[in-house]
Amino acid sequence: MDLNGVVDRARAWKASGERVVFTNGCFDLLHAGHVALLEAARREGDRLVVGINSDRSVRALKGPDRPIVDEAERAETLAAFEAVDEVVVYDEETPLETITALLPDVLVKGADWPEDRIVGRDVVRAAGGRVVRVELVPGRSTTAIVGQIRRT
Repeated sequence: MDLNGVVDRARAWKASGERVVFTNGCFDLLHAGHVALLEAARREGDRLVVGINSDRSVRALKGPDRPIVDEAERAETLAAFEAVDEVVVYDEETPLETITALLPDVLVKGADWPEDRIVGRDVVRAAGGRVVRVELVPGRSTTAIVGQIRRT
């Protein structure tokens, strides 16, 4: 769904008293760490919106060999998770515009992100929301998986 559609749905959820949670990332080569993040994020509210970097944005952040899986397939796969209500693709290097438009009640990131570097934290807090950092599954990262594949 496009950002305007997701924002409209989030407003309707909030109007009915539901708490909207947002998390984001590249979500290239889904693994157990991603699943744990999504499930933990969902436990923080009633509805979960996941923002994913566009292919162009992933290349800018991770290099020319990424993403491995294109944005349409990443979005479709994430949308199939029971914990996920909506997926939105953003083309910027950060989700700040998406967070500002969505104004989630809760912003969730992995604990590898220091709180002062979590994009959108000030926007969410200024709107009365909160920021939650979720512990990571040890040894699980797409970068590590890609490195292991390249070494074999």
